[in-house]
Amino acid sequence: MDGSTTLPAPPVLGELLVQGPVALFLDFDGTLVEIAARPGEIYVPDALAGDLQTLSSRLDGRLALVSGRALDDLAGHLGELAVCRAGSHGASRYLADGTRLGEEPRGLADSSIAELKSYAEDHGLFYEEKAHGGALHFRDQPGKRDATLAFAADFAGSRDLCVTSGKGVIELVRPGATKAAAVEAFMEIAPFAGATPVFIGDDVTDEDGFAGAIKFGGFGIAVGERPSERARYALGSVAAVHHWLEI
Repeated sequence: MDGSTTLPAPPVLGELLVQGPVALFLDFDGTLVEIAARPGEIYVPDALAGDLQTLSSRLDGRLALVSGRALDDLAGHLGELAVCRAGSHGASRYLADGTRLGEEPRGLADSSIAELKSYAEDHGLFYEEKAHGGALHFRDQPGKRDATLAFAADFAGSRDLCVTSGKGVIELVRPGATKAAAVEAFMEIAPFAGATPVFIGDDVTDEDGFAGAIKFGGFGIAVGERPSERARYALGSVAAVHHWLEI
């Protein structure tokens, strides 16, 4: 496994655009904004929403946000952007004009939510309820990762769910809720079709996004120091991502 810090910096965005159309797929937490101890505590620069809108226009609409957050949560931080977006790890997808792309996935049953909340309370974790899943956060208690992962795997096995893990969080989502699937869905339609996809992300779930970009002849850019199996290039920080995006 290569460390992202050993990977070269990507070519300048302007140089890539000279070579042909580019489609950008951007993770949110840890990529466009710094990660916080809890999801609601992130700092979002006032100019970010407008900058993303401008970037989307520069790319003729070939920009999509692909986040682990639910889209209503994302909108709470950025407002209702007229850009393509996929929330809940790519399961919930919308075009820039608000048209839904594909079917909307089901949320968790009330009984499942109650059980997850109970587990979180009993083990001193933070439970985040999502529109299409749930997340157990252990960022301030990293020693509880293995036990939480074992519980989540057992829980998911009997409920037609899948488990994803990231930086201080374990999530339960519906099958097919991957960032690769989101990339593929967008790349099959205009204005993305035929462009070179570039996926930028910092976490384990973004490896799927990198794979989706590779499938369509593009590449991934890893952010930060986490080792990456699939990225071709790396950027060292959120600030470096903003600089590369020229926002």
